[in-house]
This record gives sequence, C-alpha cells and structure tokens, in this order.
Amino acid sequence: MSVLNILHLVGSAHNNFYCDLSRLYAQDCLAATADPSLYNFQIAYITPDRQWRFPDSLSREDIALTKPIPVFDAIQFLTGQNIDMMLPQMFCIPGMTQYRALFDLLKIPYVGNTPDIMAIAAHKARAKAIVEAAGVKVPRGELLRQGDIPTITPPAVVKPVSSDNSLGVVLVKDVTEYDAALKKAFEYADEVIVEAFIELGREVRCGIIVKDGELIGLPLEEYLVDPHDKPIRNYADKLQQTDDGDLHLTAKDNIKAWILDPNDPITQKVQQVAKKCHQALGCRHYSLFDFRIDPKGQPWFLEAGLYCSFAPKSVISSMAKAAGIPLNDLLITAINEALGK
Repeated sequence: MSVLNILHLVGSAHNNFYCDLSRLYAQDCLAATADPSLYNFQIAYITPDRQWRFPDSLSREDIALTKPIPVFDAIQFLTGQNIDMMLPQMFCIPGMTQYRALFDLLKIPYVGNTPDIMAIAAHKARAKAIVEAAGVKVPRGELLRQGDIPTITPPAVVKPVSSDNSLGVVLVKDVTEYDAALKKAFEYADEVIVEAFIELGREVRCGIIVKDGELIGLPLEEYLVDPHDKPIRNYADKLQQTDDGDLHLTAKDNIKAWILDPNDPITQKVQQVAKKCHQALGCRHYSLFDFRIDPKGQPWFLEAGLYCSFAPKSVISSMAKAAGIPLNDLLITAINEALGK
C-alpha cells in the first residue's frame, strides 16, 4: 500500500473555544496515529477570522509562525498538494458543514458524515424528528423561538437546539423557572427545544462503526447521573479549562463516564436502536448517539454527535479500544470505507 497524503482539517471558523477544542483533539490524533510507512500528514488550521494556515505542527509556536492566507489562496494551495483524503477535526457548525462541503467540491474524499447529515444532527429537533419517524422513542418536545411560551408541564429539560457540551441546558422543575431557563438557552441559539424529562434510569452513549458495509455496535459508555443529586449532565461534566488556558476533557476520567461491560443487558438493546438511528439519519463510516434509559429499561434518543477525531480520548476510539480494536485499525477501517476499498 502506498503512503496516503492525509490532510487534518483543524480549528474553527466560529470562535476560539472551538478552535482550542479542535486543536486539542487533533494534536492527540496526530501523535497517536503517526506512521510514516502509512501516512504523510499535513495540517490546515482555520481561525475564527476564516483565515487558513498550513503549519508544520499544532504547537502554538508553529501556528504563530505560519502566514495566514484567505480561502481562495488556500484552495489554490490545496489543489496543488495531491491530497488523497481529508480528516475533519472541526467541531463548530461551519466546520462540520461548509468546510466539509468545500472538500466535496474539490473532490477530495474525507472520513465521516456529509455536510447535510452533520447539519441535521447539529439541530436536535430535526434529528429527533427523523429518528422518531423510523420508530425510535424520543422524549415529547417542542421547538420554541423568542416569545413562544412552553406548554410542556415540568419537569422538563430546556436546551439550545444547536449547542454542544451541554451549554445552556437547564432542568426546569416548576413553571416559574421557565423564564430564566429560556433566557439562558437563548444565549446559545435562536431556537430552543423543551423536552419532557425522562426519569432515570441511566444515561449512555452508543457508537457505531461501519466495516465492509456492515454496522458494528461498540461497547457503551455510561455517564454518572443520579436521580436525586445529578438528574442531568452539564458543561462541567464534559470540559474544564486548566490554569494555563488549555481545555481538559473531564468526561475521560472514569469517574464521570466509563465503558460498560458488553455483557450488561442494556448493551444489545441500545446497539439495535443506535443502528436504527444511524440508518434513519443516513450516516456513513461511524456515528454516535446519546440515550436516556428510563427505570423500565427503555432507551430514549437524546441526540446525535456525529464526529470522531481518531484521538485516543475520542469517545469512539475509547469504545473501539474496549472492543479490542486498536486506534490504528479503527482509522484504517474508516479510511477504507471513505475510499470505497
């Protein structure tokens, strides 16, 4: 097999938070999967001013030393590079949609889901509607815009329709709490979703990978939630900023989240529902879904998070490792799917 020229698409066209998050994951991926006999890695780094850089590494020094260029110069550079494949590492909405679409236009294949699927998954209400139509249980909900009044009787969960990492998510226990919860959620999006609260249970995440066209369910990740003290997860459960300004992944400490024993009776049930979601949304290569399990053991779809950065700390990478699939094998499988091998 000849060496593949792989471009890592890193950064954010939206804000510095997503820029740092992307750099964190991509740096780990570059370090963990570097194999000169298989890959020649290149980096494209995009900043919120929409300028492009092509640094030698993702160190702050190398990024600072690299000249920023506008998109039309970047396209000219990319078309002369003989790139075999792009690996998307951007987590902002433009990064998951517009920038992937650019590579479709340039006819450069990439691992992961297409821009239209990413846009649907990023809009929690649309993703819910599609999986519900395929027979998957979803919490009863309504989509609100500024000025709309919720009709769902609390307890209810209020969340921005398109934000990640539990930003702006509030559990409302009484009607009088709606105003403050909606105000907070509208800080993050123009539309807000209000959902009937599903009693705990448990909360789990399920990853699906595609190998030779077949859907494979990975071991589940379970989250630390508790009916009394922690009925829903929040931002601090997922990310923290360290003293030096870098982001740290709190969900990877085995205290707030852990990989479930595949013999747990819930595993097979959730994997079947996740495969339904994958097919309903039209996913390819891999997918990732969050479910609430009610006290009767019934899974309820919460949301889709259709990304994997192929860093050791990526959720799908951790699940695959627990299934005995090393990171490099996971990456090669995804590359083969993307290149139609």
